[in-house]
Amino acid sequence: MRDTLLHAPVFIIKPRSHTIWETQTVKFHCTVSGWPEPRVTWYKNNVTINDQAYPDKYKIESGYGLHSLEIYNCDFEDTAQYHASAMNVKGENSAFASLVVKRYKGDLDVTPLTTSKGEPFSFAVTPYGFASKFDIHFIDPFGVSFGKEGDTLSLGSTVVVHPQIKRFQPEIQWYRNGVLVSPNKWVSTHWSGGHATLTLRHLNKEDEGLYTLRVVMGEYYEQYSAYVFVRDVEAEVSGAPAAPLDVECLDANKDYVIISWKQPAVDGGSSILGYFIDRCEVGTSHWTQCNDTPVKFARFPVTGLIEGRSYIFRVRAVNKTGISRPSRVSEPAAALDPADRARIRSRPSAPWTGQIIVTEEEPTEGVIPGQPSDLTVTEATKNYVVLSWKPPGLRGHEGVMYYVEKSVAGTENWQRVNTEIPVKSPRFALFDLAEGKSYSFRVRSCNSAGVGEPSEATEATVVGDKLDIPKAPSNIVPTRNTDTSVVVTWTESKDSRELVGYYIEASITGSGIWEPCNNNPVKGTRFICHGLSHW
Repeated sequence: MRDTLLHAPVFIIKPRSHTIWETQTVKFHCTVSGWPEPRVTWYKNNVTINDQAYPDKYKIESGYGLHSLEIYNCDFEDTAQYHASAMNVKGENSAFASLVVKRYKGDLDVTPLTTSKGEPFSFAVTPYGFASKFDIHFIDPFGVSFGKEGDTLSLGSTVVVHPQIKRFQPEIQWYRNGVLVSPNKWVSTHWSGGHATLTLRHLNKEDEGLYTLRVVMGEYYEQYSAYVFVRDVEAEVSGAPAAPLDVECLDANKDYVIISWKQPAVDGGSSILGYFIDRCEVGTSHWTQCNDTPVKFARFPVTGLIEGRSYIFRVRAVNKTGISRPSRVSEPAAALDPADRARIRSRPSAPWTGQIIVTEEEPTEGVIPGQPSDLTVTEATKNYVVLSWKPPGLRGHEGVMYYVEKSVAGTENWQRVNTEIPVKSPRFALFDLAEGKSYSFRVRSCNSAGVGEPSEATEATVVGDKLDIPKAPSNIVPTRNTDTSVVVTWTESKDSRELVGYYIEASITGSGIWEPCNNNPVKGTRFICHGLSHW
């Protein structure tokens, strides 16, 4: 009978937030029920408050389910987020409140600028000739957030900076996984009235990650971070995989663009057989499928492009049940020789076509160029081979171009690949090679004076997909973090080339059903899985 009375802590009355002046005293109250009687601990910014060590600053009282934290003679350093944590054998519960301590304007402490190497890092030099210690606090900041593809999600926090200098406002920066977020059609930022907001429109899995709000005051900053999870939208066909993500252009030339992407975390219950790639010319809405059969390799050369035009791309995954929704589209990529791209002159072009105007330079006479060097095969799949090299040291006063030659390994029967027009950039992709055969390659430089001697040939390269599937990570160690989160650590996969990252999965014991904890691969060997069911 006694066991039926046991229950986890519940906050009947939660502590409320306060805004006070310096030197005042504040008291947080809360009422907690639970059996056995919960033990309540108070925290300041997630650090335990020890009233025994600081009896002149704090007083903590508990009795008959009533609990309080009293803070004496408050100053600006007491501005923080406080919370009470109640715990018994059945579980733990927390309640949060904020304290903002304001300083009288007459107390503003701004000293004339002095520089010394002994200055603490928290002192910042402002453009207005002061060396001021800035206290930056985040009040009611955004927490771990969950969204679904297509949703709109906003992250925000109130920011308190002291001292306040009217002409010196904080710089607000947002980061995702350590990379500065720039506003675009999917992302907008807002800063007004001491509140910073980041809005993510039409969420995609690419938006998942660790978001950081950084407040910069001169040379000093403080930051706050929390994770955003983005779940897949339901598949149009039940059992079909989720959409791929992070579609991007790896390489572009005048007649091809090489596209790459990441595999989704959800395969729909059966293995992904491959991917379809679609292209669309910028300024139109007509999508064209680029491959007739699914490709397994997460890279694909898109050919048949019009030189000077810009294109966007998307990818769909397919399994035995059906085809996924399309991925988010890539950034536009121009079908243009890299050497021409570097010489493009800024000039308005019809925005609806995405067409790029290329200007040619008048050639001048020169000497026959020397041999290209460091010729290497940078990529080799069954669909294409990519070569790169360094320009010759001897090239005269004009630019050089290149002819690429191939030969079946073991023979000296060299054939020119680009028979009509030499390429301008030291990078080239070859198509229509026989799968399973071995080839060697070499390159010649040329200009108006003639064609130079060939470079040293590459080692024999076998044409075919080498699917470098990574080995499974090892030493998986889960550690309880909160009632709904677990910290997972592991040992990295060994001998894996071009590792994109890791997907973490969770399964309720005995169910046999595994669900992804993240939908965007994570780097590193530690991850906090949030949103787990409370047991």
